[in-house]
Amino acid sequence: MDQSPASVVKPAEEPVSLFAIYKVFTYIGLMSFGGGLIPWIQREIVTTRGWMKLEEFFPGVALSQVLPGVNSTNMSVFIGNRLRGLSGAAVALAGMLSAPFVVMMIAVSFYHYILVVKPIQIAMSGIAAAAIGMIMRTGVMAVQASLTNVLSVTIMVITFVAIGIFRLPLIWTVAVLVPLSIAASWPRGEKPPVSPSDKDDANG
Repeated sequence: MDQSPASVVKPAEEPVSLFAIYKVFTYIGLMSFGGGLIPWIQREIVTTRGWMKLEEFFPGVALSQVLPGVNSTNMSVFIGNRLRGLSGAAVALAGMLSAPFVVMMIAVSFYHYILVVKPIQIAMSGIAAAAIGMIMRTGVMAVQASLTNVLSVTIMVITFVAIGIFRLPLIWTVAVLVPLSIAASWPRGEKPPVSPSDKDDANG
């Protein structure tokens, strides 16, 4: 029997369970203090569990930025949908929102008491600083993944200058630069690599 790599069928990977999706996003929503949820999501989904690859994750980040709504909830819907379709999107969104909702309702009840506690104020400042560091790390990884050609780098610089320095409207900046970015990343018709078996057939 032919046992060449081309003839061996790899077993299909089992889909991620809905309970696992809910548990992970509940954990993310409950433990991600101080903002910066996108880096936390990237760490849990890509780095820790390997449910997605970076090249699958970052398009979702871009999509969550340009669509209406909160980035983290948009991202949870995107990942849940990629993992398990509409049911996965609903479960991921429920996990992201349920625990923080309960905690926030409790915190609001004691808001005036918490506000005057100095150690809590200091702790929140430190948590916010850590969140900023996580955002910077994710930004560096996104830049490294996008350095495919000179045009891609040029578009990144133009976007930063337009929005970060000149404060141009986001919708118009995206409308102009997204088509250019897609064109920069579009395959240029490279020929696929030829396998050894194809070479043998051609020579035979």
